[in-house]
Amino acid sequence: MIQSRLLTILLLVAIHAWPVAGADPVDPAPPQVTTLTAQPAAKPKPLSTVTFHAAAKPLPQGAVTEDWPWFLGPAHHGVSSETKLLKTWPKSGPSAVWELERGDGYASPSIVGDYLVYPHRVKDEVIVECLHPETGASYWQFRYPTNYQDRYGYSNGPRASAVIDGNRVYLLGVEGQFFCLELSTGRLVWQRNINSEFKVTQDFFGTVTSPLLEGDLLIINVGGPQACVVAFDKHTGKAVWRSGDGWGPSYASPTPATIHGQRRVFVFAGGDSDPPKGGLLCLNPASGKIDFQFPWRSRKYESVNACCPVVINDSVFISATYRTGSTLLKLDRNFQPTPVWTMTDRENNTSENELGIHWGTPVYKDGYLYAFDGRNEPDASLVCVNAATGKVVWREIPEWEETVTFNGRTERIGASTLRGSLLHVDGHFLCVGELGHLLWLDLSPKGYREISRTWLFGAAQTWAPPIVRRGLLYMTQNSRDIITRKPPRLLCYDLRAESPAK
Repeated sequence: MIQSRLLTILLLVAIHAWPVAGADPVDPAPPQVTTLTAQPAAKPKPLSTVTFHAAAKPLPQGAVTEDWPWFLGPAHHGVSSETKLLKTWPKSGPSAVWELERGDGYASPSIVGDYLVYPHRVKDEVIVECLHPETGASYWQFRYPTNYQDRYGYSNGPRASAVIDGNRVYLLGVEGQFFCLELSTGRLVWQRNINSEFKVTQDFFGTVTSPLLEGDLLIINVGGPQACVVAFDKHTGKAVWRSGDGWGPSYASPTPATIHGQRRVFVFAGGDSDPPKGGLLCLNPASGKIDFQFPWRSRKYESVNACCPVVINDSVFISATYRTGSTLLKLDRNFQPTPVWTMTDRENNTSENELGIHWGTPVYKDGYLYAFDGRNEPDASLVCVNAATGKVVWREIPEWEETVTFNGRTERIGASTLRGSLLHVDGHFLCVGELGHLLWLDLSPKGYREISRTWLFGAAQTWAPPIVRRGLLYMTQNSRDIITRKPPRLLCYDLRAESPAK
């Protein structure tokens, strides 16, 4: 009798262990792919929400330009190869080319060729705009419904930037909606929802990370209980591999690099989990195999990892606030990490040699890291850090006074970059302040020098880094201008230098 019961139990276990017919152990819900018939590319037309101001100057002779196909630029590091840019301007700033009156969201645009792709939310719809980058004329709009409500009262719109690859564009929504569209027409190729399919609960501020295109794969920090990172085939949307578990979705985007002659992807994971968990994963993008997991996350429940990893030769820099700090990890030929140096966060301390970056990604240049330190607006500062030693070379708080007219009264007010964003381009640093200021900065180990400055709009939550493409500057105004009362906008400015007279 006992043997009979034991055999029955073993048989039931075996039956339940058998795979269900048609089930995929890697992908719970492979999407349907639409075979698109040939169709002419859409023609750009005027859009009622776009105001065209004036054509940009011609590109200066010999100017170097490059596309901006995804978040942080073509090499994923906030450095642009563009040259011959305007370094000084009148008090009003560089000339406006066009602007789009837009809805909610924190995404930045992606630009390739004659196409600019930008998602934002209007009422209960996300609108994916495809515009001509130099005129703002509209090729197409793709719309999908959303009912996302931010738990902390921030914007309810999309956060992730589009990824443009050939005639395809990939978008990830704040609720995990994942789309592949035809770039020339806006037609849907495939779609899925990674949050529902991989059982991801709503994070603190929604789905934020931008997908990483690596060969034929789109790699995402999904953050599900059984799939921390998932790679999807860019042609079919089907999951190719899943890797890791237990570390939730962060607000940083994956960073690719070639180290010791081999390709690797670094994912700085960690979102809504109690107790908090997260840190850096080093992955082989071909297989999803994890080389190491390095825990690096605040012990505070309401905390996030949001600063993208920065690869420096054979080392990786990561940083977080909420009493966490920063570290540089050196990787041996087996891709095992050794901390070179570690710094604590300045949140509750006063030491100058401390560093914790909330969400901006540092820029590495000639042996030094340049970044905005600080979790909150009042404690933000711009720092230069020796990447080899971790020593803070200098710390600066950019501050000045502005004259503003508000409700019929003219006043002098204090102003600052607060938690700004940096782009290294044309030999200097272009800086966007958190309240809509634009600055050209000369930053080096010798110190901080302001070249020029203007105030483009008085709007909080200016968190997306600046983008320069073919000599044009693109900025996102994410809230209403408190001085002019203008609504959120995507703005294009002429940053092309004057061509010398013949």
